[in-house]
Amino acid sequence: MSRREGSLENPQADSSVSSLPLLEAKIHQTHSLARLLTKYAEQLLQEYVQHQGDPFGLPGFSPPRMPVVGLSAPAPGHEGLPAPERLQLDARALAALPPLLDVVRRLQAELNPRAPRLLRRLEDAARQARALSAAVEAVLAALGAEPRGPGPEPAAATAAATAAGVFPAKVLGLRVCSLYHEWVSRTEADLGQLVPRGPS
Repeated sequence: MSRREGSLENPQADSSVSSLPLLEAKIHQTHSLARLLTKYAEQLLQEYVQHQGDPFGLPGFSPPRMPVVGLSAPAPGHEGLPAPERLQLDARALAALPPLLDVVRRLQAELNPRAPRLLRRLEDAARQARALSAAVEAVLAALGAEPRGPGPEPAAATAAATAAGVFPAKVLGLRVCSLYHEWVSRTEADLGQLVPRGPS
């Protein structure tokens, strides 16, 4: 009874104490999601390559580095930024990925209509990127970071870039799948630095 009375007398203290475990739980949950999606992203990348034919599956094949409008790979200096800035970049990149993955899925539906598992993986990846982006945004809000505005809409420009033919469309898909893997993996690493360590 005395504990209950104490919490009524000083609700501010109770709320600050209870918010810390909630933040830790949110970080831990989001990190677990990112770790799971990193594995899925690896599987998607492998399956994508398997369905593109030569030269994609050949050892030593190095596809041209096609730029993707509105999304680039994590910058070399990413790790040196403060945690909230890294997570803001992660969330923004993850939010840009679903429309790109949707474009790749539509292209693959034309190029590989008999690859239902690949098409399903691409559809799942778009949904998972949205979920992870929202979870990272929730962590940022819990940390008190300012929300970041939406980036440019990449899908239309990217779809236009595929008009050149089959090979560029396949290269674009490989690039998008690679970026998905890089950003999910980067998010996992960034959240991993915030995960509370248990007693050793």
